[in-house]
Amino acid sequence: MKPEEGYWWYITIEMDDGNEEALLSLADLSGSIGSEFIETSGKSVLKSYYRSTKSLEYWLGRVQETTEPWPSVNIVDMGKIENKNWHKTWKDAFPPLEVGEKLVVMAPWHKEGYKGDRTALLIYPGSAFGTGYHESTQIALELIERQVTKGGIGIDIGTGSGILSIAAIKTGAKKVFARDLDPAVLGEARANLELNEVDEATVILEEGDLLEGFFGTVDFLIANIVFDPLVRLIPKVPEVLGHKGIALFSGLTLKEKAEFLAVLSENGLVPVDEAAKGDWWGVAASSSPGKSQKKDI
Repeated sequence: MKPEEGYWWYITIEMDDGNEEALLSLADLSGSIGSEFIETSGKSVLKSYYRSTKSLEYWLGRVQETTEPWPSVNIVDMGKIENKNWHKTWKDAFPPLEVGEKLVVMAPWHKEGYKGDRTALLIYPGSAFGTGYHESTQIALELIERQVTKGGIGIDIGTGSGILSIAAIKTGAKKVFARDLDPAVLGEARANLELNEVDEATVILEEGDLLEGFFGTVDFLIANIVFDPLVRLIPKVPEVLGHKGIALFSGLTLKEKAEFLAVLSENGLVPVDEAAKGDWWGVAASSSPGKSQKKDI
């Protein structure tokens, strides 16, 4: 489909149990550029917007795939939003965003106008998850800034836009294996590597489901996904972490914190750092409790 300036697709989903955090996360994972809740009685209804560079059928497939594990989520509406100023509005929706103590996330068109001295993560807002504007991604970036040591080798599970791998390299990591189950997003991750002048020899892009087929050990692991795949991932994490390795998990809600901490403990991982924004939460865990430079949780 040829891209046309002036409109976006929208897809509306609803959930019976009113879990707004889950709906927002599902929309982000499906590639939504932005979302808004619609007032209704008894249900949570989210209208999410998608770029017109791909067909509506493509985005429906992404939404259906993402929501398949959630039987209480239904697609209730879809269509096209016309707006002659939409292109400018879309660009204005991604201003520079300072994260942590030293990072700033920005779209490439803001690079020349930025006068600060923070390390820039240039991300082109596309269909891949990880623009940097979602709280779960910001949490992951803060944990990377605090916990990734210089010269380390890591793995980024569910890399999406590649933003976390790029942040790790710019923080001082030597190499990152960036994996994603969806091969379609790897092209966008590669484009973002080029934007940030990150050598592809330092970020190895590969298709992969969690840690399946990955062998060897790393100094750090990053996974900004959602609760269920994180829980499936955890049992294999200790075997890929080196003696002083650390795992950074995000994509979790505060409501899931206690249950997730219990799963970490069952698998011999000790929480050493955490971060929260709004209703979202993330944690750093290690098999070596002395690793932490932060207070114990």
